[in-house]
Amino acid sequence: MSDIAYLSWPFFNEEHRQLQTKLDNWASQNLHQTHGNDVDQACRDLVKQLGDAGWLKHAIGGKAYGANQDAIDTRAICILRETLARYSGLADFAFAMQGLGTGAISLFGSEQQKTHYLEKVGQGKLISAFALSEPTAGSDVAAMHCSATLVHEAQGDYYVLEGEKTWISNGGIADFYVVFARTGEAAGARGISAFIVDANIDGFEIAERIDVIAPHPLARLKFNQCRIPVSQRIGEGGQGFKVAMATLDVFRTSVAAAALGFARRALDEAMARATSRPMFGQTLADFQLTQAKLAQMATTIDSAALLVYRAAWQRDQGQRVTKEAAMAKMVATEGAQQVIDAAVQMFGGMGVMSEVPVERLYREIRALRIYEGATEVQQLIIAREMLKDYKDAKL
Repeated sequence: MSDIAYLSWPFFNEEHRQLQTKLDNWASQNLHQTHGNDVDQACRDLVKQLGDAGWLKHAIGGKAYGANQDAIDTRAICILRETLARYSGLADFAFAMQGLGTGAISLFGSEQQKTHYLEKVGQGKLISAFALSEPTAGSDVAAMHCSATLVHEAQGDYYVLEGEKTWISNGGIADFYVVFARTGEAAGARGISAFIVDANIDGFEIAERIDVIAPHPLARLKFNQCRIPVSQRIGEGGQGFKVAMATLDVFRTSVAAAALGFARRALDEAMARATSRPMFGQTLADFQLTQAKLAQMATTIDSAALLVYRAAWQRDQGQRVTKEAAMAKMVATEGAQQVIDAAVQMFGGMGVMSEVPVERLYREIRALRIYEGATEVQQLIIAREMLKDYKDAKL
């Protein structure tokens, strides 16, 4: 198991340390790296397994709705994702999507919405999804075309949802989707609203299933004249961009934590390989080149962990963490790619054999550098926040 001395850092309290220990013990006995060919069913099974064990209670907010705490504990989310990712990328995915898919409801939902959805998500009885990206609007959220038109009728007001979403995780297996659509209150990002769309609604279809290098449920969604009650809107009309960004501020940091989990597992595998692989009368670990690489891997992991848990701690103190979360996501995902690549190299030919742990990690990490904001977008966010702070300080 990876070094967990970082849990003694002042970012954590005793509850966080106990959480990591309990989850690590549970994961070592219950999670497997391989899940067979039916990824949809494997994901459903993992959601139920995580729900039955009580881990999904950390992914939602509000004790009245079955959560472990009233406010989402970002550090707990990050510890959970890091630990799960070390054992199983799909288990991490299953946990993360329950949180991301309901984050907007936990943060901005009405009493009715929270009561109806959160407890069942925390129990693993409902699967959630977060539908923001579109074929021509990924990093540029304000460019979305999916629309929701408000209709007034005597029987009650409703929205008509039209358009497509793509790259939607849990697409095809989710029971409901948090969908962002243009409602036209203002131009650009200020004219977007968020809605809860149940998967069984008329006019909704899975237009395409998408296969990727690290398999998980992924799809393109299509909405054709879907009638959405006003009661299914999350927050006020035109506040969808705010809802999306607040949700991402929580879970963007946790993406970085998942990258840490992948990197720690890669270092574990590299250490085991280096110390056991005979080479030229000694072991691979006896070579200075190997030692230098291991040192760099460990340093990369620790430097990323400091940024990840700084951002998580700051958010839990009620601070705005747009810049800090972006820094953590950028450094952790890019660093994990380097660490995993180095581990593959140490394995030589075995490192590229299908389903060898480091080969699987190599496929798992690549997407993390793209989703929830590609590295280049994180750089723009960091620079924008820096310039804003600089200009404010000059006033």
